[in-house]
Amino acid sequence: MALNLTVFKRRTLTAVFFVIVMLAGLLWNRWSFLFLFTLIHFGCWHEFLNLIEKIFSLRFHTYLRMGLMTAGYGMMLWFCSHDYVIDEYRLKENFSFPVSLAGYVIVVMGIFRQPLPSVKPVLAAMGGWLYISISLGFMLKLYDTGLFICPRQNILIQFPLLIIITIWINDTMAYLTGAWFGKTPLSKISPKKTIEGTLGGILCSVILVSLLYYSLCSPVNRKSALLVFILLTAVTSVAGVAGDLFESWLKRLAGVKDSGTILPGHGGFLDRFDSMLFAIPLAGLACSLLAKTF
Repeated sequence: MALNLTVFKRRTLTAVFFVIVMLAGLLWNRWSFLFLFTLIHFGCWHEFLNLIEKIFSLRFHTYLRMGLMTAGYGMMLWFCSHDYVIDEYRLKENFSFPVSLAGYVIVVMGIFRQPLPSVKPVLAAMGGWLYISISLGFMLKLYDTGLFICPRQNILIQFPLLIIITIWINDTMAYLTGAWFGKTPLSKISPKKTIEGTLGGILCSVILVSLLYYSLCSPVNRKSALLVFILLTAVTSVAGVAGDLFESWLKRLAGVKDSGTILPGHGGFLDRFDSMLFAIPLAGLACSLLAKTF
């Protein structure tokens, strides 16, 4: 696969804007973090339901779409920490269940609003609760789990930021190494991806992120945490590739190139966050292991 400079420039400009928005949401405060992932949640759900509709050649009733998204958002809010408080009402205890319940009611209303050929499309759509809502919920849970990598300078790396940086490096280096050295297709699901590019992306993300950690970490913590840190990066990268292939499989079944068009050169929400949706749960387990080393 030759490197297309026009495509690369367009992807780069979009990526710069995307990174600015993402970093603002990630680093400003916990409410900007919640707002960012609320936007990602509903954007991914909208495109996911569009894919399911194309796969089964039907149209869901608006109530069903709204209900699935709303119930999923209630599930996501369940993972919020107790610090999310509005006028003495905690989001987790006071909003999660009512929002979920309202979503379930709307889902039932949507199901009976129109005849569906079978239960398969509805069950497939409900899979988004696990694929999108629960996964992003884990991201909210990880927000308050920080890792001090340099006590002298008091540098705090959030696990969500660490996961996203790893995925960004993996995607970028996989694209570049695949363009330069890729010859062997990785899977029929995504013919443009190569084994060389995939391995290059994983290897580069592990090396670059681990070197960054090693350079900032205090000498006392280096040996005890570096191997676990490498594990975290490797798990995130490999799971990200699996997430990418899963979304490619959905698009292949739906007969579309991109899940959306909101990001020029990158597609839609699912095209941009497919890797993250698979990586978050597994990376969360690795994060728990990493946190115990401190």
